[in-house]
Amino acid sequence: MTAFNRTDDDTGAALLRQRRRLLLWRGIAVAALILTMLVLFMPRRPHAPRDAIARLEITGVIGNRVRPTVEAIERAGRDPHIKGMLLVIDSPGGGVTGGEALHDAIARFASRKPVAVSMQGLAASAGYMIAVPAQRLFAYPSSITGSIGVIMMRPDASVLLDRLGVKAESITSGPMKDQSQPFTALKPEGRQMLQGIVDDLFDQFVLMVAKGRHRPIEEIRQLADGRPYTGRQAVALHLIDQIGDEDQAATWLHGQIKDGKDLPVRKLAIKKPDRTMWERLYHRFGGSLFAWPEAIDKVMAYQSLDGAVSILPR
Repeated sequence: MTAFNRTDDDTGAALLRQRRRLLLWRGIAVAALILTMLVLFMPRRPHAPRDAIARLEITGVIGNRVRPTVEAIERAGRDPHIKGMLLVIDSPGGGVTGGEALHDAIARFASRKPVAVSMQGLAASAGYMIAVPAQRLFAYPSSITGSIGVIMMRPDASVLLDRLGVKAESITSGPMKDQSQPFTALKPEGRQMLQGIVDDLFDQFVLMVAKGRHRPIEEIRQLADGRPYTGRQAVALHLIDQIGDEDQAATWLHGQIKDGKDLPVRKLAIKKPDRTMWERLYHRFGGSLFAWPEAIDKVMAYQSLDGAVSILPR
């Protein structure tokens, strides 16, 4: 064999080894890609859910757009892994409808599982309404609660219009139809009609408190002249159960649940409402249109249910 033949053999062997290494690395790359795809797209086994206590925080003015929160409470009530609820309230009150919807949802939850309330600085009016279905109410000595009552604002701009030389004529289908309008003078019959609405809403509120606190209706009615109470006063009047903070409320709640001593307290997940196409576009380009419905709702809430903000400005 000549030197040229040996050189050709060595070159061929080197090329063969190089091809084998190339095929090997290609195989490794393909295998890695397949493994990555499997990891990314293969259905994952869900983690076994752990038992927990749901923590729901209600803050600020309670508007009437509370459906996402109500739905979250309903889901938690049906979830076998949610063993109870810690309801933390810091609210001066708000809308009648929103307060009633939250009250009823919490009452349904409390009929299945224990609920403890921790009142912060304020849990007044509708803020107190949503607390009363709970089995145990805690507050600081200085917390402001109570304010059981209803107020309906009815502005009268008719005198101002007269001074400006503007006369507003109302064409109505009945004598009471324009009595809630600010550009029409309020008649005695209109005042009586609006007072009837307020009285009925007030009776509903008193009944909620009496039922939730297991007290006689007349006893609650005597306390329900609209005044707020401190936490210390509220204990003496049986409007709450004891003085304590959120940790004490959680400790009580753990004690009400079988094997609940070490249960974690987790924030209740609330799904945000879907935005319309225009809201998404406006928000995308720096606007805040999506906040307007909620903001308007909160402003209107001040006019529908007595809140401590009219007594204790924040």
